Amino acid sequence: MAKSCICHMCGAHLNRLHSCLYCVFFGCFTKKHIHEHAKTKRHNLAIDLLYGGIYCFMCQDYIYDKDMEQIAKEEQRKAWKLQAFTPTVVSHYQCTMTGIGEKYSTWEPTKRELELLRHNPKRRKITTNCTIGLRGLINLGNTCFMNCIVQALTHTPLLRDFFLSDRHKCEMQSPSSCLVCEMSTLFQEFYSGHRSPHIPYRLLHLVWTHARHLAGYEQQDAHEFLIAALDVLHRHCKGDDNGKKANNPNHCNCIIDQIFTGGLQSDVTCQVCHGVSTTIDPFWDISLDLPGSSTPFWPLSPGSDGSVVNGESHVSGTTTLTDCLRRFTRPEHLGSSAKIKCSGCHSYQESTKQLTMKKLPIVACFHLKRFEHSAKLRRKITTYVSFPLELDMTPFMASSKESRMNGQYQQPTDSLNNDNK
Repeated sequence: MAKSCICHMCGAHLNRLHSCLYCVFFGCFTKKHIHEHAKTKRHNLAIDLLYGGIYCFMCQDYIYDKDMEQIAKEEQRKAWKLQAFTPTVVSHYQCTMTGIGEKYSTWEPTKRELELLRHNPKRRKITTNCTIGLRGLINLGNTCFMNCIVQALTHTPLLRDFFLSDRHKCEMQSPSSCLVCEMSTLFQEFYSGHRSPHIPYRLLHLVWTHARHLAGYEQQDAHEFLIAALDVLHRHCKGDDNGKKANNPNHCNCIIDQIFTGGLQSDVTCQVCHGVSTTIDPFWDISLDLPGSSTPFWPLSPGSDGSVVNGESHVSGTTTLTDCLRRFTRPEHLGSSAKIKCSGCHSYQESTKQLTMKKLPIVACFHLKRFEHSAKLRRKITTYVSFPLELDMTPFMASSKESRMNGQYQQPTDSLNNDNK
């Protein structure tokens, strides 16, 4: 039966395959073949073969029914058992192809947790007139990518303090088109103490308006949404008093740049005269390669034997955030095909390039490159990456590199007075 699970219109195995609940028809969601079937036959319910979610074409959203979810869980457990007793090894790709689904079960409270919830029905508050901003968000189709970023932004302390202190001065002709004004409303909603989930439809509409590449009901990338949201907030904040000051690399001191902007230093060193050309660029995030991709990686850090490095407890063979940062900041030989014109030699020479942090942002955003694209393949890199609760960025600073070159660098031992944590 699993071998028959291909789109009846294009023959594809993937593309979020759905099965009609009225007749025997499989169609891919991404190319909207299941949509065409629903419209033609008026069969308005279909099931996602990977996760068991039911999609209603009249509501244009996934619907949730306790009984159906329970059936989906039981069927998934049966599939896992069947997979476990099969003598051949089934890869993640094959599981996806056959519709078994990834072996990730949803969180359900234990009996002990249910007992604690019954004895503590009230939400924890800091004071009687203050809430801690815990509030759910309704999924507007496929907007989980937006919801997770909104939850992260609304719980960023400096951003919360800015918006709750009403410091934004809108200079747009229509405040209803200002994303910063909408974020102010969103923060008030989150910290109002209301228990019901919030519906961020105005925020979604504004993002569609100002970042048209994110418009539509398809699933989008959370990292792409974060960068687009920060960009629009940055542009709409420029009318504020701080936004008019120019004392950082981006020539703006708005709240977004104050919190998220750092300085990335690029040093290109000539291999002949050893002259160094330095440029510093502002950044909102750092994109890190992962082992498991086709790009060459590095041996795991010295702490991979079970010791603790940079606050991270290493399990043998585990990749850490520090490993990724070490690779990001290592010197890279550019080779003969990428020669640069050296200002010292006055000719094209081979060189090495090294990236380091010149200035750290208050809040650092790290983007793990989990998707690899090639001419024939687009796959997700599922490498597990551990990260510490506290990260020391000192080894990756430009000042540390200069100290090492001068023979003066020492690993800081004082954990209390370290500005780079």
